[in-house]
Amino acid sequence: MLVEYIQKALEEAEYKKLDNGTWFAEIPRFEGVWANGKTIEECRKELIEVLEEWVVLKIRDGDPIPAVKGGYKIGIKEMASV
Repeated sequence: MLVEYIQKALEEAEYKKLDNGTWFAEIPRFEGVWANGKTIEECRKELIEVLEEWVVLKIRDGDPIPAVKGGYKIGIKEMASV
């Protein structure tokens, strides 16, 4: 489930080549999720790491996590104690 969510979120990523020749990427609606790299692949790898850490922090803090393409959502459901 987490892998599918990450993949769908990455489909929304926006990349641009900067004047200094490096690449910048961000995912709209995912505040603070951005990356920079010498190549587009390096930038994408860093973006994946940042997104994974962002999701873990959102889950830990109980913060809302946006749905992505296809209606994929992620979160923690509370379970009743026995």
